[in-house]
Amino acid sequence: MYRSKEYIERTWEEIEPEINYAAKNFPDTRRIFLADGDALTLSTERLLQILQHLYASFPQLERVSIYAMPKNLLQKSEDELRSLQKAGLTLFYIGIETGSDILLKKVTKGATAKGMIDGCLKAKRAGIDLSCMIILGIGGKTYTEEHARETAHVVSKISPNYLGALTLYLETGVKEEFLTKFGEPFIPLDDPELLDELELLIRNLDAQTPVVFRTNHASNAYMLKGTLPADKDTLLTTIAGLKSHPEISRPKMLRRF
Repeated sequence: MYRSKEYIERTWEEIEPEINYAAKNFPDTRRIFLADGDALTLSTERLLQILQHLYASFPQLERVSIYAMPKNLLQKSEDELRSLQKAGLTLFYIGIETGSDILLKKVTKGATAKGMIDGCLKAKRAGIDLSCMIILGIGGKTYTEEHARETAHVVSKISPNYLGALTLYLETGVKEEFLTKFGEPFIPLDDPELLDELELLIRNLDAQTPVVFRTNHASNAYMLKGTLPADKDTLLTTIAGLKSHPEISRPKMLRRF
């Protein structure tokens, strides 16, 4: 989604008037997201400057959030993350995608399972909430079991505040690149097989703290919600019910391949 963009850090002289304009026109704003996809690469000093001005400009502001990549979290010290949290940067969105190191390499994530765990736990120790995303079907049939088990392991170690499951969707152009990088035949999962993968993932999840779980993204065939681990049995029962009615899966024309 960022293929047409080059990473550029905007100057304070550009940022400040935009904040002032937004504050004048949307004074009741309660939540702000710092764009774009790699904004946490900014120096801690610059981020603190932005946060200070945001909270001074928006009297109703309750939360500022940002995307975080594993490398960002590993590059920032725990003290830096704690200072950002105290300044009001309280939620990180993190794409785990998969806990399998094999698949992370195939999709050129630029991270390892251990790196994601270490970075996320560092953010949690700093008091920052985490909203993590995983991608169902990213390993196809060949790696579905490894993807489910290893992803469950990583998520269990992190125990994020929020966990969202999306389903692999490859648009023209991206699809060709993905299949080339995958390096071997990719056999996509159909909706019933995606349910099998999700069932295995949830069955192996052992979160240490409550995790709000959702599959309400538009890419998914089935919408599930619950809080883990409390609702694990309920979710597994729901999945079993869906598996017994394969006729309610999506028409082929709406699938990803």
